[in-house]
Amino acid sequence: MKFPRSAGILLHPTSLPSAHGIGDLGPDAHRFAGWLASAGLRIWQMLPLGPTGYGDSPYQCFSAFAGNPLLVHLPGTVVANDSAGSGTRGIGARESARVDFAAVIAAKRQLLADAFRRFTPDGQYEEWRRQQSAWLDDYALFSAIKSAHGGASWTEWPRPLADRDPAALAAFRTAHAAALRQVEWEQYAFFTQFAALRRACAARGIRLMGDVPIYVAHDSADVWANRTLFQLNADGSLRVQAGVPPDYFSETGQLWGNPLYDWSALRSTRYRWWIARMRAAFTMFDIVRLDHFRGFAAYWEVDGRADTAIDGRWVPGPGAELFRVLTDALGPMPIVAENLGLITPDVEALRESLGFPGMSILQFAFGGEDSGREFRPHTFTRERVVYTGSHDNDTTVGWWESKPGPESTRTAADIVSERAYARRYLGTDGKEIHWTLIRAAMSSVADTALVPMQDILGLGSDARMNLPGRNSGNWSWRFEWSHLEPATAARLREMVLLYDR
Repeated sequence: MKFPRSAGILLHPTSLPSAHGIGDLGPDAHRFAGWLASAGLRIWQMLPLGPTGYGDSPYQCFSAFAGNPLLVHLPGTVVANDSAGSGTRGIGARESARVDFAAVIAAKRQLLADAFRRFTPDGQYEEWRRQQSAWLDDYALFSAIKSAHGGASWTEWPRPLADRDPAALAAFRTAHAAALRQVEWEQYAFFTQFAALRRACAARGIRLMGDVPIYVAHDSADVWANRTLFQLNADGSLRVQAGVPPDYFSETGQLWGNPLYDWSALRSTRYRWWIARMRAAFTMFDIVRLDHFRGFAAYWEVDGRADTAIDGRWVPGPGAELFRVLTDALGPMPIVAENLGLITPDVEALRESLGFPGMSILQFAFGGEDSGREFRPHTFTRERVVYTGSHDNDTTVGWWESKPGPESTRTAADIVSERAYARRYLGTDGKEIHWTLIRAAMSSVADTALVPMQDILGLGSDARMNLPGRNSGNWSWRFEWSHLEPATAARLREMVLLYDR
């Protein structure tokens, strides 16, 4: 599928300013859409929007279909130190630099419970519940059971509930009816607010780009309700797990802990679960980034008890068959294939046969005369999505100023060589390196250019969104409206016009 020449921003909604200690789908999100339009930008890319679990990661969600209730905007709540003395509960300073997830989760749960008690169901709500019942019923049960058992993973629940015994589930529904209704209402609030934001973006000519991880979390409603579709032991534990072998992100690889699909079982259902998942994604988004695309060609299988991803093996994935079935069911899909990491010819052959543009990260382009060649703008095709960096990279300023250390695979010599090559290639002295890379992305032949918000603001490593392999401290960066100088939108708009984006 052809993508119109355009540019946009990568910003997860949690990174927006708000009155609740975490960005949400309310007025600040609409204000950001207006700012994008003023800069001439036409794509807003987000990370996965599901309810987060382990490590607060949007790539480890309790559901592939549900929305994160932390993103629900709650009108009328203000910060705890409100000078007006209204006594209305809030969570923290409006423009806090980081999300304190522990504090936010505790406070927002209470605020959501208060809001639910004031809610009166109507016909629109009941119709929405009926339309979403295929995933909503299981997710509400999963969430309520999990809460009733102190947040324990479903494999640690009493066996009748873990094994979905009909009598046990019926008894739980009766005893916890109010908790189930609150979960359903939170989802209704999320999707109602998201739909309003999408309409506001569309009115400004902005397309929303979502992110679909190839895998789902082990502790999720998806796995609990569909155990036969995953490679699990009889007790629900992991028989094998997902990850990637050593690469430029980690010397020991990345062990993700996600269950691997039983592709033969999915094939026997004509990939019904995947059709539902992608239909839900395209109901929300205009474009979808398909994370870890290489896993559809071949995936790295690691023993479920392993501590690192070093000892694993490549196993063939479903290949083009899955996408033929998806296309038959859903029509042409505007998908961007995340093809980073150890990419072999079969992966690129699959991507090209499907017509999905791949990704290029400019920070990877300057490792030497041979290293990173495919990430240099002069090698791009039009069917390409170019980034200055991704959510897994350091910020561009942080990358440029980085030093060797325990969290880096680059030596001092590597860094010196990389900077020297970048200076020659880009014709730069390194000042405003973030704008240099933004210009390189914008001026490239690639149809789509996307820039993380941290690079627009010229922020350093403290603003990094994620460091792969780090178990805590990720995903918490937020920006402040005061960071955005009036000239920034004008500077971006000039580039958009200059390079026909």
